[in-house]
Amino acid sequence: MAEDKNPTNEPNPDIALEEALVEELDERDIEIARLREEAAQYKDRLLRTAADMDNLRKRGEREKAEATLYAATNFARDLLSVSDNMQRALDHKPAEDASQETKNLFTGIEMTQRELLNVFQRYNIRKVQTVGAKFDPNVHQALFEMPTKEYPPGTVVQEMQSGFAIGDRCLRPAMVGVAKAED
Repeated sequence: MAEDKNPTNEPNPDIALEEALVEELDERDIEIARLREEAAQYKDRLLRTAADMDNLRKRGEREKAEATLYAATNFARDLLSVSDNMQRALDHKPAEDASQETKNLFTGIEMTQRELLNVFQRYNIRKVQTVGAKFDPNVHQALFEMPTKEYPPGTVVQEMQSGFAIGDRCLRPAMVGVAKAED
């Protein structure tokens, strides 16, 4: 018979120590797993917050660019009537036998109109393409239809008032006549 190392049936201190270590390791493993899960949650929150901040920064930049581009919209819209009146004056060119003062006045109006259009161009304000272009209800306002064979139906054939756009937005639609098929 093999000699029993623990004849008194007292708990073996080595086994008890081993069981205590296993139990402590299990608790540590559980704590490590819990801490890893918590760290993963914090990392996820950090990444989401960083993405939200990046999106917020991009949106702010986009809104700032739009605000800069469209800041002068109301002012530009008010200046369109000035441009129209200058064009009306230019449409009535003085006769060759007009006085030098009248010719000088007309030259001054031409120069002022040119400068106004240069300022419009600097601020991304442009005239809307009209005669010969396909009718676009976003930038054209049809005043009448004209039967014609010269242009295909739906094409702008006459401009009554210029239209203007700033960036992609229409400041004022062009008032136009549109071609329709002859009967």
